[in-house]
Amino acid sequence: MPAEPFKNKHNSVPNIHSKDFLSNLGVDVLSLLQPQAGERILDIGSGNGDLTAKIAAAGAIPTGIDLSERMVTLAQQKYPDLNVQVKDASKYRTDEPFDAVFSHAALHWINNPAATTRSIWLALQEGGRFVAEFAGSGNTAILTTAMKQVLEEHGYTWAGRNPWYHPTLAEYATLLEQNGFRVTLAQHFDKPAPLKGEEGLRNWLNRFADYFFMDVSSADLESIYQTIVAEVKPHYEREGQWFLDTTRLRIVAIKEAV
Repeated sequence: MPAEPFKNKHNSVPNIHSKDFLSNLGVDVLSLLQPQAGERILDIGSGNGDLTAKIAAAGAIPTGIDLSERMVTLAQQKYPDLNVQVKDASKYRTDEPFDAVFSHAALHWINNPAATTRSIWLALQEGGRFVAEFAGSGNTAILTTAMKQVLEEHGYTWAGRNPWYHPTLAEYATLLEQNGFRVTLAQHFDKPAPLKGEEGLRNWLNRFADYFFMDVSSADLESIYQTIVAEVKPHYEREGQWFLDTTRLRIVAIKEAV
């Protein structure tokens, strides 16, 4: 499930890559899910509930789970009729199998992919489908490479800073196949994300500062930011607009009989 935006010691959280923005991106992958009236569907990393609500609007019966209590509370406030719960996807179990499991922009936050895949398999009825989209190998690679280089130049170690799970298509498809799925669609594609305004990249760095810059002194931070921005600008700026080098994995898989 996506982590909550942090308020870090350096700056307040900017409103970029908001949950509404992510929800709008998720509409495309919903067309692969094709929720049907009466189907029970598990939404992993349901966030603010926007996509869960779209599943319900199609006549399906969704259950949303997210590890963030704050996001679940927000979803309950926005959509009081939705069934959304605070749950860990890697440990989730149900007594009544689902027709489908859906996930958007969440699985790259879960660093226990084997356990999560097992949870998904157990949650599905035989022949049930799993539809997901999340960040894959190469996601923000230019930026993370620059951050690593600049941090190390300033005497900071890189180990333990990157919070994400970004598998290759082959790695993830193999994981699914090893856990009882037949993969029917697997795509790995670029999906550049626009950054808002002149300060878009700095805002992104601020948003994730509690991961990447948690031990950086205030004296070093401005120099580090300036160097990172200068390093990535030739790659990210196009005619005055900045784009982040995001990539996505899109997966459809069917639970096979044991």
